Amino acid sequence: MKAHQKMLLGISIGAVAGLVCNAVFGSADWLTWTVEHVTNPLGQIFIRLLLMLVVPLLFSALVVGVAELDLKQVGRLGARTLGYTVVFSVISVLIGLLLVNTLRPGDGLSDEARALARTGTAIKAAPPPGDTSAGALFMSMVPTNPVKAAADGDMIGLIVFSLIFGLGMALTPGEPAQRLKDVVQGLYDVMMKLIDGVLKLAPLGVGALLFSMTARLGFHILGQLASYVGVVLLALSIHMFVMYSLSVRFLGGRNPVEFFRSCRLAIVTAFSTSSSSATLPTALKVAEENLQLPRNVSRFVLTAGSAMNQNGTALFEGVTVLFLAQVYGVPLGLGQQATIMFICVLAGIGTAGVPAGSIPVIAMILGMFHIPVEGLGLILGVDRFLDMCRTVLNVTGDLAAAVYVSRGEPPDRPVGEEAAESPAA
Repeated sequence: MKAHQKMLLGISIGAVAGLVCNAVFGSADWLTWTVEHVTNPLGQIFIRLLLMLVVPLLFSALVVGVAELDLKQVGRLGARTLGYTVVFSVISVLIGLLLVNTLRPGDGLSDEARALARTGTAIKAAPPPGDTSAGALFMSMVPTNPVKAAADGDMIGLIVFSLIFGLGMALTPGEPAQRLKDVVQGLYDVMMKLIDGVLKLAPLGVGALLFSMTARLGFHILGQLASYVGVVLLALSIHMFVMYSLSVRFLGGRNPVEFFRSCRLAIVTAFSTSSSSATLPTALKVAEENLQLPRNVSRFVLTAGSAMNQNGTALFEGVTVLFLAQVYGVPLGLGQQATIMFICVLAGIGTAGVPAGSIPVIAMILGMFHIPVEGLGLILGVDRFLDMCRTVLNVTGDLAAAVYVSRGEPPDRPVGEEAAESPAA
């Protein structure tokens, strides 16, 4: 069986087993013990193994990718990547706002569903934006300590440092700089080898994650909030299968069907881990081996995109804020909705690519517009499932962006040619 088929099998077995156990045994003590002490730890270990490799992989991939570029390419690739990200983030939020205003899933929600909010987990809101000027935004992207940025999960700061380091390596002549480049390339090769090993554990880890979620929740909350879930899934589906298909066809010059077929492994990994960061190693593997994109371009776009190109997250945040406004009867005018869209686009660029990373941001937006923050308790039961779905959109968007940016770029040189030229370098 292929890797994505094994992962799908793990998803199916885990989800079905969890639903059956929830329906037959409910909240039995042995089932609760199994989830808390067996399946959930197994699933979390799988995610932690992937996340453990993200920082060295991101650093090595971006440094080597930039060092291999013609310096004139760096500005062009960066501008194209950022422009693509902003445009498609705006489109994603517009799709979500249009659907939630048209279908109005928050109207007429039952008192029982509202009561779930009162028993939900308390959410710590992200700090509201202070200085939103362009100068302050760019200043916050430059880390004072790259090691601390990596430890704190500040992926944008780490990306900026890696870009600068890669530029410095490209500008430095001589054999010592070439040896350092070889060391960083070796680090990248080791990380990719480790990723292959971790992915062999994916069916077990993925099945454990899905069993834990479905054994706890069953169909109850999903059925109660079906209208909200349906709007989010419809918006995600339109953006993924319509907008990204158009992007791949007309901006990337590729067949959308072949694109989605090539991305299956990354899509399944994104769905199972709910983390763009954890899916980055698989996305890089897919871009280079299945999509046959130039290595330097795919490394540049995907490593940046894993932290900044969060279309699914931006869409989800906008839909959730308007849904909860409808639930509590808080009217929002066009101007307020435009402000929400702007914040969601910025938050989509800055939200951590980890499970539930958008929840604190939503809490912050709710507080800004005087919508009861405890309403988040309504969606916590289904957030894990929706997180899995929106991560699929985020990762697919990264790969679609890489296809677009790669168009017109020179292909990779054969390995033998690179080896022949390295002594002269």
